[in-house]
Amino acid sequence: MTKARALTEETAHRTLVAVCERVGLDPAGAELIRIGSNAVYRLAKPVIVRIGRDGETVENARRQVAVARWLASENYPATRALDVDQPVELDGHVSTLWESASEREEYAPLAQVAELIRRLHELEAPASLALPRIQPFAKLDEYLPDLERVDGADAAFMRERIEQLRSRYEALDFALKPGVIHGDANVGNVILDREGHPLLIDLDSFCTGPREWDLVQTALFFERFAWHTEEEYRQFVEVYGFDVMTWPGYPVLAEYREISMTLWLCGKAVADEGAAAEVRKRIEAIRTGGSRRDWAPF
Repeated sequence: MTKARALTEETAHRTLVAVCERVGLDPAGAELIRIGSNAVYRLAKPVIVRIGRDGETVENARRQVAVARWLASENYPATRALDVDQPVELDGHVSTLWESASEREEYAPLAQVAELIRRLHELEAPASLALPRIQPFAKLDEYLPDLERVDGADAAFMRERIEQLRSRYEALDFALKPGVIHGDANVGNVILDREGHPLLIDLDSFCTGPREWDLVQTALFFERFAWHTEEEYRQFVEVYGFDVMTWPGYPVLAEYREISMTLWLCGKAVADEGAAAEVRKRIEAIRTGGSRRDWAPF
């Protein structure tokens, strides 16, 4: 893979134009929806183009496309990969193309999120997909260099906390049968299509592992952040059929998610003082057991 140019709005748009030329699409009038882990564009034609940062690999992108096509064969409501030769690698960035399900970014109610997770967990992936097993701490290890961007004492605390968490995770006894998981299941990854039907998106983290991983973020968002109401969470539990908060290992997965969210934000801390202040606030809350209800979404 060639060395990638930094993913700025300028370089992302340049890559978009080249990708569209490669697959025979028109980039005129493309709208930049967001630029973060990916640069995401919506074309005038109902197509979404996702341009990965330099951490994205062709293998990972190819797996996302394969997963999408498998889910389509199962008539499972998920984002559909565009029928072109993809992924596309240009200038060190790997791009994928998807059917645009809606012109609005509207999220599904939690009951529908639970329904899609439950249905996903009923599926058995073919061996040909070669889904990897979840390796949560490999992901945290990738983020560790970003701790160089924060206060030394905070960085030392977080490194020690991660090692403690690693030991606690290895001792967990999971309650649910392992299998296919989305890996990043939460309300932000279930949108409503043009007809108002829920659709699972962002297949980047698809893998196999304990099903509890697909339930913990909804519980965390309710219990610690108050981003969901109690009624919404109870509906989620009723539809899925299991309350992960009643499982003794819940605090371990919840803390993992908090730390992962915080380390990811460290990567933005150098260029964004707001992000840096948020990182300091989050680390202090983790250190002291303070409230998470003032954590700002990024």
